[in-house]
Amino acid sequence: MTREACDLLVEAGHVVPVVPHGVVLERHAVAVRDGAIVAILPIDAARERFEAREVVSRPDAALIPGLVNAHTHNPMTLLRGVADDLPLMDWLQGHIWPIEGAVIGPDFVADGVSLAIAEMLRGGTTCCNENYFFPDVQAATYRKFGFRARVGLPVIDFPTAWARTSDEYFHRAGEVHDQWRNDPLVATAFAPHAPYTVSDANFERIRMLSDQLDVPVHCHVHETAHEVTESQAQHGQRPLARLDRLGLVNDRLIAVHMTQLTDAEIALCAERGVSIAHCPESNLKLASGFCPVAKITHAGINLAIGTDGAASNNDLDMFGELRTAALLAKGVGEDASALDAFAALRAATLGGAKAMGFDHLVGSIETGKQADLVLVDLGALETQPLHHVVSQLVYACGRHQVSDVWIAGQRKLDKRILVDMDTDALVANARQWRDRIATVRTA
Repeated sequence: MTREACDLLVEAGHVVPVVPHGVVLERHAVAVRDGAIVAILPIDAARERFEAREVVSRPDAALIPGLVNAHTHNPMTLLRGVADDLPLMDWLQGHIWPIEGAVIGPDFVADGVSLAIAEMLRGGTTCCNENYFFPDVQAATYRKFGFRARVGLPVIDFPTAWARTSDEYFHRAGEVHDQWRNDPLVATAFAPHAPYTVSDANFERIRMLSDQLDVPVHCHVHETAHEVTESQAQHGQRPLARLDRLGLVNDRLIAVHMTQLTDAEIALCAERGVSIAHCPESNLKLASGFCPVAKITHAGINLAIGTDGAASNNDLDMFGELRTAALLAKGVGEDASALDAFAALRAATLGGAKAMGFDHLVGSIETGKQADLVLVDLGALETQPLHHVVSQLVYACGRHQVSDVWIAGQRKLDKRILVDMDTDALVANARQWRDRIATVRTA
């Protein structure tokens, strides 16, 4: 019998498809053709059916969907550690914004994104939801390295190196959106910074364009108690109520952080189909508050997980993030079953993909989806004995156990070696940015 041709056959001791929920497939293989998954079946059956151009066999590994970082500021990887152990507004206004004002530009953004892509790939992340300036440069850099991303089109009520006026922010957003609207890997979203930095008029303009273009709105919301108090003083409403008045609380909204929520606000988000991007380690580090994950998931709200930027985390480690998310949900909810291991992994994969509008493409290992795949070596002593695959992935595994990564069937990491990125050059470039930023800080 003639065997069916495919480009890649990945054989793993365990396949965690995410869909169906709670399932682990033992000794299974995933067949890939033209960047897409064409079959998921037992290894013996796969070998009988397919003639693969490349076979990768990892009997001690778990094959999972690529992790989805649902909120990040990747150019800020170059600011990792410049202003630690400070509350949000002091960190942002007293340190980050002044440094950015001195160094931000196309080169800073391209180099920061490149460093971030390398870090994310080595940690099993294949897709991110980006929120920063110079989205044109970001998009080109993600495409250069074949990384999947939704790039935020920034809107903020003061001049920056990207734009000087509201009209210029929207004009440039339109240009970037038009350039990338049909790309298979890179898409766009509106990224108003936060309710405390964006006017009603600009939010209304964003809502109209989001509806017209059918793109998400990616915004920090209810990050701190101070933000809520300030909004009540200035607008007579909590931030979420203000966004609702302006028509933005809908299934296109990716609300980031959401540490300050009433039961009524949770019910509103559930009713309207809002996705929440939970960034537990950044929230902890900046003492911003606790996202009520147990209540959110119980209400049926789509939960995604993000790292935030490396300047406030200080890494882009999604394995660390999903572990922290699972543990924190239990402590805050006073419920050991809150955000169990399967639910945490789902939030870090399909939850992020759904929030970004990419769930038809990625987030689970299903026939017809793009082959964004990650192999995690569970054979090391740190993850032995192996009683429960997903528990080990969430509670015991580290990103250093990621061995192989593919995006749309293209190999990006081969036994921990980046395929098309020069690690030494990335490190040397990061060090020259360190020296430039140090000069700014001491000026």
